[in-house]
Amino acid sequence: MRTSLEQRAERVRSRAAVRAWEFRQRSHAKGAWGRFRRLLALSSEVYAVPESFASRLIEEGYSPDRVGRELEPSKTVLIVEAEQFEDVEGARRVPVRLCREVLDARYLALVPFA
Repeated sequence: MRTSLEQRAERVRSRAAVRAWEFRQRSHAKGAWGRFRRLLALSSEVYAVPESFASRLIEEGYSPDRVGRELEPSKTVLIVEAEQFEDVEGARRVPVRLCREVLDARYLALVPFA
């Protein structure tokens, strides 16, 4: 029969193994949601934009963040300045949080804090 101290040590080792695995997964698919939340936390505004506008921004040199490609369904997530949204037809502001509007949008433009 195992002592309570041995059982406790086994639980501690088990939790440490799980924590180590989760830490290794940060740069893999499991960490995509955490990285997406972090992008949202660093943004002051989020816009759902039409494909034509996203394509124009990419042509201007803005590169999509890789976290968007890691999500399923994949998204095009661009980090841009607020001045880009003057007279943009079809762009709509969405809440800066994980919500239906953000998850439904295929093309997102995030404006970081100044």
